[in-house]
Amino acid sequence: MIVTYKYKLYKTKRLRKIDEIINIAGMIYNHCIALHKRYYKLYGKYLNKYKLQKHLTKLKKLPKYSHYKKVPSQAIQDITDRIDKAYQLFFKYLKKKKQGLKPARVSPPTFKKVSKYKSYTLKQAGYKIEGNIIWLNGYKFKFWLSRPIDGKIKTITIKRDNVGDYWIIGFV
Repeated sequence: MIVTYKYKLYKTKRLRKIDEIINIAGMIYNHCIALHKRYYKLYGKYLNKYKLQKHLTKLKKLPKYSHYKKVPSQAIQDITDRIDKAYQLFFKYLKKKKQGLKPARVSPPTFKKVSKYKSYTLKQAGYKIEGNIIWLNGYKFKFWLSRPIDGKIKTITIKRDNVGDYWIIGFV
């Protein structure tokens, strides 16, 4: 059984760091979508997530893309996982359509406005929680501990909503 905890972060100036990371994650997402589209036009197949991750690792070493280093590597892996799953669903749809079946309509992932990109996810590491304090990327953030955490949080998502509030969503 998966238990989910959702806590609101206190409003501070440090939240700009989280905002910046979410915006860069949106840029990485759009970069990956553009790369997929170019690769598909050239070769007629999609990139797998491992090639995409390898490409992004090389990009982070270039001065033009050095700001990608601010996003934790696990968050980048999660972005590539989500894109890979979306393309796999789309190509399954195309395959079934060629066979004459009528599957539910699925479209490939599309570009998102960076300002509309909402979250990033960390699995296993990259964060530390003690009481009502969480450490992310070397920064300390306080959150409303509305209920105690039972167990060890294994996956955490930092989310920005439309109002401008930030949330920590933890999965045990």
